[in-house]
Parts: sequence; C-alpha cells; structure tokens
Amino acid sequence: MRPAIGLNVRLWSSRLARRRALLDFLIIFGLAVVARIATYDMQLFERFYEYSRAHEDWQIDELAVTIAFASLAFIVFGLRRMQDQQRELTLRLAAEQHATMLALQDPLTGLPNRRRFVEALAAVARQRDGRDAVIILDLDGFKPVNDVYGHASGDEALRTVAQRLKSLGDPRILAARLGGDEFALIVRNIIALSEAERIAERVIAAIEIPIPVGGVEHHVEASLGVAEVDRSSDVAEEYMRRADIALYRAKEEHGSHYVFYDEAMDAERKHAIRLEKSLRAALSEGGIVPNYQPIVDLRTGEVLKFEALARWRDPILGEVPPAVFIPLAETRGLIAEVTEMMLRKACADALSWPASITLCVNLSAVLLQDKSFNLKLVKILSEKRFPAGRLELEITERALKAEYEVVRPFLENLRALGIRISLDDFGTGYSSLSRLRRLPFDDIKIDRSFVQSLDESPDRIAFVRTIMQLGRGLGMTVTAEGVEESAQVSSLIAEGCTLGQGFLFSEAIPAERIGALLATQQRARTG
Repeated sequence: MRPAIGLNVRLWSSRLARRRALLDFLIIFGLAVVARIATYDMQLFERFYEYSRAHEDWQIDELAVTIAFASLAFIVFGLRRMQDQQRELTLRLAAEQHATMLALQDPLTGLPNRRRFVEALAAVARQRDGRDAVIILDLDGFKPVNDVYGHASGDEALRTVAQRLKSLGDPRILAARLGGDEFALIVRNIIALSEAERIAERVIAAIEIPIPVGGVEHHVEASLGVAEVDRSSDVAEEYMRRADIALYRAKEEHGSHYVFYDEAMDAERKHAIRLEKSLRAALSEGGIVPNYQPIVDLRTGEVLKFEALARWRDPILGEVPPAVFIPLAETRGLIAEVTEMMLRKACADALSWPASITLCVNLSAVLLQDKSFNLKLVKILSEKRFPAGRLELEITERALKAEYEVVRPFLENLRALGIRISLDDFGTGYSSLSRLRRLPFDDIKIDRSFVQSLDESPDRIAFVRTIMQLGRGLGMTVTAEGVEESAQVSSLIAEGCTLGQGFLFSEAIPAERIGALLATQQRARTG
C-alpha cells in the first residue's frame, strides 16, 4: 500500500509541475506580446483611440476593455488554481505520511507493529558492530480478561502493558506489538547477555503488577523468549524464529519465566513437531487411554476411588510419558481433546465398578478458561449415562493463579452438576487461605514430595498436621499422594489422614486388571 500511494503522489506532483510551468510560460509570453505591441509604435493608444472614434458604432473600446478584464481574470484564476493545487499536494503528502504511519504503527497501543519491528530488526541484523538481542513475549492469563470482562477491558489491559514496556526507561529498547497479546523488543548495544537477562526480569516485573481496569485488578504474567542477534544471518525472521522457539520453552515452564535460545532447541523443536503430529494422530485413532491408580482408606485398605491417568503408547515412539505429552497438548491447544477422550473412556470403564467407587479425572488449568467445557462434560455424562455424583475432577494448585472471577463460577457450575472438586498437588503452587476458603473444593491432595520425606523431617509432619487441621476446618477430606512405605501410612493415620494413594497400594493399571485388584484387596480385608 505504501509504495502505491507514494508513486501516485509523485506522478500527480510531476503533472502539477508541468502544468505550472506551462501556465508560467503562457503568462510570460502574453506579457511579452503586450509589451512588444506597446513598444512597436508609441502612438498605439492614440491610433487606437482615433480608430475607435472612427468606428464608434462598433464599440471597439468596450470590446478591448472586456478582453483586458478577461485576460486579468484568466491570470487571477490561474494563480488561484495554482494555490489550490499546491494545497491539494500538501494534503496528499500528509495523507501519504498518515498512511505510512498506519502501515507501521499498531493503532491500539501506539507501538510499532510487526512490519515496523521486522524492518528495524533487519536493519540491526545488517549492521556488523555491536551486540544486540531480540525478545518475544506472550501474556499468560490475558484470555480471561477478554472473556469475562469484555474486549474493551482487554484492549485497556493491552494498552497498559504497552505503556509499561515504553516506560522501561532504556533508550536502547524498541518495543512493538506483534498482534493479539504478543509483544516484542529489540535491545541494542548490550555488553553481555546478562544485560538482556536483567531487561527480561524488568519486563516480567512490570507486567506482573496488577492491571486495574474498571475497578478490577487483573493479574497477568508473561513468558519470554530471548535470542541474541549474532549476525549469523541478516534475515530478521530467523532471529524472531529463534526467540519464538525459546518462548515456547518458557511457556512449558508455566508462570512468568524467560528462556534464552540455544542451537539444541532447534532439534528439540523438530522433535516436538514430530511428537505433535503423532499426538494428533493418536487423538484421531483413540490412542490415548486411561490407566487407573486406586485411592484407598488407609485404615482398612478399601478402594474408594480410582484416578484415571492418561497413557500413550506410540507404535514408533514407544511409551510417551504424560510429563511429555500433556504439556505439549496444553501448549498446542489439544488438551481439551485429550481430556474429552479420557472422560469418555473412563466413564465407560467405571460403569462396571461398584457404585461406591468414585472416578477421578485430572482437569488442566487451561480448561478453566474454556467456557464450553461444562457443556461438553454434561454431554459426555449423558452419553455414557454416568452419574455426576461419582465423578471427581482434580485441579492442580497452579490453576488458582488464574483469574478468581473465572475459576469460581467454573467450579461452582461443576458443583451444581453434583461433581466433586479436588485440589491436587497442594503445597507446591500458589493458593491463599482466602481463595481456598471461597472456592468449592471437596478434597485436598497433599503433594507426594511432602509424604515421601515424612519420616525425615519434623517440618513435613508439621505440614501434614496443618493441612489436616485446615481440611477439617473447611469441611474437606485430605488425601496423601505418593505413599510407598508402611511407615508413612502409620504416620499419616496418626495425624488424622484417612485417604492415601501410591505404589504401596498399586501402580496405575489398565481397566481390564481392576476386577482382579478389587478381588485381591477384598480377600485381604476379609482374610
């Protein structure tokens, strides 16, 4: 768009210049003719007077006056037209400058846009001196601001973030908005990469400050990918690609985090792409299956619940650990499909269990922002004819970092269906007592790291004791994860914990082995 506008304006201005030159020539030529006629014979006017007197009936004098005034009017018209054309040229040049600004500036935040950023980065990459870095950042927790409070609030939050980036106070930084909730920075003339680290930390600290919009404070975090402009390429997109790869690694870490690019990430990125392709194929072919780990009454050994744990065995890659493919599914937008597949298969399997046994399924924090998930869940329960009262959804403590106004109605809707809610991995994430009290949890699961070192540190015993008191005070049951030794069972029972889960009781097993497990534990209790 910009070259076309510039070409049109240049063509138009050249035509205007030619017209002005022609008009100037005609005026000068006319004046020269008049001057020549006037000087040809100094008695011109006397003769004209005599001629007009002799031919008074022709009214030549009036005709001459008319011609003179017409010539003068023509000259005045030409001058005014020249002024109009000059004014129009000025307006057109201003329009070109405005169009250029729009083409290079983000209209919402006033920051340079992607095109301007790429041009600036390309100029930096072509230089052969200095040391520079590029940072790409993505906002975490921004989507609920848009979904819950509307796009006007989301736009205001983006403007606030942009203002904070502009206010970093370092003239070496060029900040830009790439689109959506993605921003980028060029950091010029750094002495060492440690300077880029400090700037990344300042960016994170600036964005983590609550954003007040419409009387509500929104908590937004940022993941950052950092790449050095090492002049190995003069293509701006190459450095953006490197920073983008580092950004994806940072997002896998969850929460505010920055990662520097290194060459090994390219191979990992290619592996992740292959893994994503295989995961999509597994989802289309039903390759994600649940295995079940029992949750038992610590005093009697009776199985009260089974937690469904996702398992994936790829024909080429082999057994892919959940710690690998679950974060991949979250970052690639596939976690909803994984969860729905797990729910369908687990509900179908659980129908064959005793009605007293509860089915537990993990729910990703990402799905707390999915307004349609509740409807999908109702549809699955209806299709499988599985009672909502036998389903318990486990949410990690990290989910409480999301917008409270998003989490609370989401959980309350689940509870309204009769579904139980469990807070998983308690003690490793972020949760305040006030939030825990105001959210509708039924069960707290103590993270395995506290249980496995239970006999090694009095602090662990004190922590478990505190959680038990908290659970009783809030009317919640408490489950201990990672139970592997009988001594741990005794310590947990002594502190009042009644539910446990871990390898001491059983590993996660396929659905076809559950009948045998239940029969074995029944014989152990009765024998």
